[in-house]
Amino acid sequence: MAVNIDRRAIPAAATEAWWSARDGHAIRRIDWQRAPEDAAAVRGSLLFMPGRGDFYEKYLETLDHWHREGWRVTAADWRWQGASGRYGANPMAGDVRDFGVWIDDLAAFWSDWRAQTPGPHVIVGHSMGGHLVLRAVVERRIDPVAVVLSAPMLGLTTPGPSALHQALARFMCRIGDPGRLAWKTSEKPGSSPAGRHVLLTHDADRYADELWWKEQRPALAIGPGTWRWVERAVASIRGMEQPGALEAVDVPVLILGARYDALVGYRAIARAAARLPRAQLVTWGREGRHELLREADPVRDRVIATIDDFLDRMAPAIAR
Repeated sequence: MAVNIDRRAIPAAATEAWWSARDGHAIRRIDWQRAPEDAAAVRGSLLFMPGRGDFYEKYLETLDHWHREGWRVTAADWRWQGASGRYGANPMAGDVRDFGVWIDDLAAFWSDWRAQTPGPHVIVGHSMGGHLVLRAVVERRIDPVAVVLSAPMLGLTTPGPSALHQALARFMCRIGDPGRLAWKTSEKPGSSPAGRHVLLTHDADRYADELWWKEQRPALAIGPGTWRWVERAVASIRGMEQPGALEAVDVPVLILGARYDALVGYRAIARAAARLPRAQLVTWGREGRHELLREADPVRDRVIATIDDFLDRMAPAIAR
């Protein structure tokens, strides 16, 4: 289906650069820009935002596919992730002051990017990135014509209501350093580094790509989240659980979910899809793990085809 590319090299058509946030913080970005003579063939512009602990190198294969489909593609690290610095002294801690900082960054980046790129403008977010993208839409901080969410972090896999999760996280922040790690290793409490790939994808080669990039670019490596991250994450989740928040979203949203996802709560995804007026939920069973965009080809091909079809219907090209 897709053209095979070297997943361990920055494509020749892409350019890495830096964007300066409103407070001067440097945010790393990558752009696929078509040559001026190809301007008439541009399908539109697509912004991709990755998940917690992620970096855009993991998604080069998919980003390059969208570029070949005609999109003017951009991806960026979140502040304090990837090569865009860290919050706190521990470079391996996934920490954050508040999720609102990321919303402010996304809104400012979107404003600059939208002014410099051709429409229609669409956005794709994975995991925590999907959560932040949806929250930015709910708060009307960005105005895409279509949204794609891959395994969005709209709830935890831990049993119990989000209010209980937040109360526990607040307690843990009070009795110790909020910047200490909330779990020891890997992506999830109780999981081991050796079994980390089982949480993410069935494709061993694509999983190995991530490890290779971390070896080549050590600044990309990051560890577990802190208790402050957990508390702020649940607070942000609870904000979108409020009555009327999702119901007011008038943008078409495609949600891709893995029913047996071990990192984000699938039931919360399904509930959110039912509340969004223009949502389409597409679900995978045990054949799909958390990183659907990096799954084995039989699943990934369907994921990419589903996204392409959705964008063709909901964000048709503008005649130029």
